[in-house]
Amino acid sequence: MLLPGGAYCAGLARRAVRDLLTRHHLTGLRETAALAASELVATAYRFTPDREMDLRVRWQYDALRIVLYDQHPAHSRPEAAEACRDRRSRSMWLLAAAVGEQGGDWGLAPALTPEGGTKSWALLHR
Repeated sequence: MLLPGGAYCAGLARRAVRDLLTRHHLTGLRETAALAASELVATAYRFTPDREMDLRVRWQYDALRIVLYDQHPAHSRPEAAEACRDRRSRSMWLLAAAVGEQGGDWGLAPALTPEGGTKSWALLHR
């Protein structure tokens, strides 16, 4: 799902994930997954406002994988990249709490593209 990058995209992601999981009979994960998707999008918006994002939701190996790719520019210095990653990671405390309560995991890493970007994700088990 491509999102245009506005602040309202967190709500769009939340509704889309809820609807998707309802249709696929994964209602036990619905609320945590919706929160995770909206937190991933909201964090990406805070760090890279008004830039397109790519949200992917996939059921695989008895786990729900929610992955968001954003267009956060690459940092020229490794120290700046690490500081930015730390700030972003700390801002995802609600995601960490919700996913941890569900027994899942989450993280973020540089997207492997020449332009940069960030890949952030949440993994939820049924």
